Amino acid sequence: MDLPVMFLLFSLSFSLPFSSSSIDTIHEGTSLSIEKLEDILISPDGVFSAGFYSVGDNAYCYAIWFNTPCRGKNQTVIWMANRDQPVNGRSSKLSLLKTDNLILTDAGKFTIWATNTQSLSSVHLSLYNTGNLVLQNMEGVTLWESFDFPTDTLLPQQLLTRSTRLVSSRSQTNYSSGFYKLFFDDDNVLRLLYDGHEVSNLYWPDPGLVSWDAGRSTYNNSRIAVLDTFGNFKSSDSFTVMAADYGPKLLRRLKIDYDGDVRLYSWDEKRETWFVSWQAIQNPCKIYGICGANSFCNYISRFLPLPHVEFFGYDYGFFPNYTLDQCKNLCLQLCNCKGFQFKFSRDDGFSKCYPKTLLLNEHRSVDFDGDLYLRLPKRNFFSYAKSVQDFTLVCSNKGTLLLDRMYKRSRENGIVKFMLWFACGLGGLEIICIFLVWCLLSRAKQGSGADKKGYLVAVTGLRRFTYAELKKATKGFDEEIGRGAGGIVYKGVFPDNQTVAIKHLNEPNNQGEGEFLAELSIIGRINHMNLIEMWGYCIEGKHRFLVYEYMEHGSLAQNLSSHALDWKKRFDIAVGTAKGLSYLHEQCLEWVLHCDIKPQNILLDSNYQPKVADFGSSKLQSRNFEKSSFSRIRGTRGYMAPEWVFNRPITSKVDVYSYGIVVLEMVTGKGPTKGVHAIDSGSEIEAKGLVTWVRGKRNGAAAMTSWLEEIVDPILDGNYEMGKMETLVNVALQCVEEEKDTRPSMGQAAEMLLRQENESHNDHGVYLD
Repeated sequence: MDLPVMFLLFSLSFSLPFSSSSIDTIHEGTSLSIEKLEDILISPDGVFSAGFYSVGDNAYCYAIWFNTPCRGKNQTVIWMANRDQPVNGRSSKLSLLKTDNLILTDAGKFTIWATNTQSLSSVHLSLYNTGNLVLQNMEGVTLWESFDFPTDTLLPQQLLTRSTRLVSSRSQTNYSSGFYKLFFDDDNVLRLLYDGHEVSNLYWPDPGLVSWDAGRSTYNNSRIAVLDTFGNFKSSDSFTVMAADYGPKLLRRLKIDYDGDVRLYSWDEKRETWFVSWQAIQNPCKIYGICGANSFCNYISRFLPLPHVEFFGYDYGFFPNYTLDQCKNLCLQLCNCKGFQFKFSRDDGFSKCYPKTLLLNEHRSVDFDGDLYLRLPKRNFFSYAKSVQDFTLVCSNKGTLLLDRMYKRSRENGIVKFMLWFACGLGGLEIICIFLVWCLLSRAKQGSGADKKGYLVAVTGLRRFTYAELKKATKGFDEEIGRGAGGIVYKGVFPDNQTVAIKHLNEPNNQGEGEFLAELSIIGRINHMNLIEMWGYCIEGKHRFLVYEYMEHGSLAQNLSSHALDWKKRFDIAVGTAKGLSYLHEQCLEWVLHCDIKPQNILLDSNYQPKVADFGSSKLQSRNFEKSSFSRIRGTRGYMAPEWVFNRPITSKVDVYSYGIVVLEMVTGKGPTKGVHAIDSGSEIEAKGLVTWVRGKRNGAAAMTSWLEEIVDPILDGNYEMGKMETLVNVALQCVEEEKDTRPSMGQAAEMLLRQENESHNDHGVYLD
């Protein structure tokens, strides 16, 4: 059967199930809803699909994937639009606007991702047979295409250029951006980079080699690499790879996996599975940072590698262009295979595999460009202690010698000696068993902790610090920069001059290390531009530390009484804080209630952009807030919602209330428990005093200008935008309504402020001065 006929049959096998209702194109003015299962684009040949892909509990990314049958497993994803900011499973949409812009919005109607395109004619979005999602106008001009923005996968005919890179995922189940990158460096060489929070390092090709010794050329400036359907991957730096199954294949993909290795995958039609037809690094221990800090990497294999060792003859056969893994599997399937010779030529990109049935005629030479992989007995391959350098083969031409000895059995005290040896043996065996059980229990306990810590590092990127490191960084916990109910925050500087904020948590209430690490694994995956980023942690004895990024301008509380916060900064802080809280409530993989929103927990970076802090100390919630319960009142006097005082059900609206108080404090410059006459000593009543005062000024004034002038912080000296100020105050007053059901969600509050900001930009605003 020739290739065109095979291609037709294979394409039909994918397209038939979708032929009745599938679409591959949408036009402007159309939206694809996350709640409609049929809102999926499918390529004309049925090989690829584009739609909302589940990445967690009620968390989705807009993605492209193969429609290959995976026997019940997840489909093979090749591209994601919003891998670092999943959207909600309800009310999220992908919309092709009449303005010719393709946008992804979440439940709060925030724009999470956009193509930022414009066209004079109408446009349409199509999913091609190549797996490329393309936005074109009526003239056929491509305005945007997914091939120009790869994530971790390269498809045939998709270019890797100077402006693009492949970035690994965090783990097998966490699709957010990881720490490994494939890209062209400034010397025009295709490289692999580990880019962690604290350190980064190149690890492929071998950084110890100059480019030409690694088979690379710097004499180019095109910086381009491409994979074709035959399995040939070529780069402009002279790096060339051929797949082990070189030839016309319908489905191939080049991917940088979460472990930092780059692999070329081919689809096996008979077994209906993907297999590796080439990989960049054979020994995973050569991948930088693969085990994390303070770890030793030990790659256990059924084969013992002997560099530059060659055995002549006795080949089972010659298998050209086999990968190392394929050669290993072939040898394991052969009963009489003693090992195999493996050679890879940088000149032509070919590999050679020679399984050996007998190991004779050995020699070692540094000039030999190949290795021998000695097959180890399955029952003993853990016991080889000698290193590769110390391993040598001793050849002898002498046969087996029979020993000419006569043994005489002594009958003297035979029974007594037997009983004595039996007793000693039994006692020794008992001691050995006790010792082995103790060792196994100890290792199991240590291994469990190590597994949790190793998983935490791999999934979240959080680093585990020692108490000594943090003590040295803070100079003995000398400079205190914050204090609250959760603990004390110190300023720290690490040896690489990285400044951090280190929070010493108060002694936990019977919280074990496992529970603490479980919470950290969730908090570490929370990522938003308006949320403080956690970098690491420390657990030693009763000590619990969290290490955060350092905010140059401290907290909002420290800046409210200064002239540093002009009107624009205050409005931007209100918008950014609303966005951060909306993410915690509605968008992140694990919904979180903050329960202690106050100016002290809103930090400001070098550009005075807000970042909500201390959300990790609150209780992580399930999706059903109404079923949440707290054993004690949380929050800070003056910012607490009435639900706390009157023991009503706690929902996300407690954060909305506190947010409204903070906004009123930013507008007026008056704190909730001072500056306004208190009605009662209860914290809820005192907070209500500020609300009542502002609401009374608004409702009793005849003109908008007059009441705003009466409540606005005198530090602003009348320099504010009247329309935006009115919107800000009205939103704040809605947030502090007595009944929680009448308060907006944080997403709705942010949307109202953003709408006013956009209208203000169009109208250029009206300032009082």
